[in-house]
Amino acid sequence: MRKLGVSIYPDRSSLEENKKYLDLASKYNFTRVFTNLLSVDMNESHSFNDFKEIVKHASNLGMEVIADVSPAVFKTLDIHYTELKFFKDIGLSGIRLDLGFSGKEESIMSFNPYNLKIEVNMSSGTKYIENIMSHIPNKDNIIGCHNFYPHKYTGLSRKHFMETSSIFKKYGLRTAAFVSSSNGNFGPWPVNEGLPTLEEHRMLPIEVQAKDLFNTELIDDVIVSNCYASDEELKSLEEIDKDILTFKVKLIDGLPKIERKIILEEPHFNRGDVSEYMIRSTESRVKYKDYDFQLINPKDIEKGDILIDSSLYTHYSGELQIALKPMKNSGRTSVVGKIVDKEMYLLDYIKPWQKFKFSL
Repeated sequence: MRKLGVSIYPDRSSLEENKKYLDLASKYNFTRVFTNLLSVDMNESHSFNDFKEIVKHASNLGMEVIADVSPAVFKTLDIHYTELKFFKDIGLSGIRLDLGFSGKEESIMSFNPYNLKIEVNMSSGTKYIENIMSHIPNKDNIIGCHNFYPHKYTGLSRKHFMETSSIFKKYGLRTAAFVSSSNGNFGPWPVNEGLPTLEEHRMLPIEVQAKDLFNTELIDDVIVSNCYASDEELKSLEEIDKDILTFKVKLIDGLPKIERKIILEEPHFNRGDVSEYMIRSTESRVKYKDYDFQLINPKDIEKGDILIDSSLYTHYSGELQIALKPMKNSGRTSVVGKIVDKEMYLLDYIKPWQKFKFSL
């Protein structure tokens, strides 16, 4: 099951505000929390107690909490990597190693008797995970998570993201990446220019970022990185179909019942013999081969237009298409709706044979 998560930075906000945010996230079925143990002052009882209280509150809500640590944290706490009881005792579900060990240590840690998850950095582009896997870890307790990037233009390229994520999925490991709230105004550092994993996501609506990550089929869990996402943003993430890409659309007024049913109720997939001009969903022309498709709104075609061929197109009558480029209308194709502007970005990543849906 794919999951949604939020991030909490106990040193950057009050305990009450953080609890309130976790309550809101839980309301929308968020089940993961990323937090940062690196910034907690272990010698200051108030700071550490607030951290433990946040972890306890999230756990009581049924959320798993994974905290960022490093070898330096182990040294500060005088903890050996073979004994992770401290992290279990403060209520964590796992620890994230932003800067890890050599590979052998992570493998040994994965066999901890508390079944704590050992989350490793997916963004480095080294042979880190291959090294861990060569030491035969307990795969059930090894998971991966990408970094986030507060400085504009420092986020991951899509090419690097896909390459590094693919390596983790090759081993069958659970994966996660971050999306950025446009409402959030802080993260772990003072810089506030968004906080995504992928650079190209930085200015996109949060639900489009999440749809794209799930659509790669390389990311299992999506976590909101900055605080605080709005009620509307969290609700929009909950409403995403995590298993099939669903485009929000606007349909033309007065659309006949059958055309409307084809768009919103019939299953769709992109044909394998792909065109650079359109995504073609052809099952409707078979199911409705005896229906008389009248020509509706035969305007010239723009990217993102939803098309249904009229009966003037004979063999193609009833076929649904999504335009990928502007085209001259032959005078036989009905332009029945359009992908909403903010989701146009997703059209570039539809794969051959991929299933998809539409919603209003």
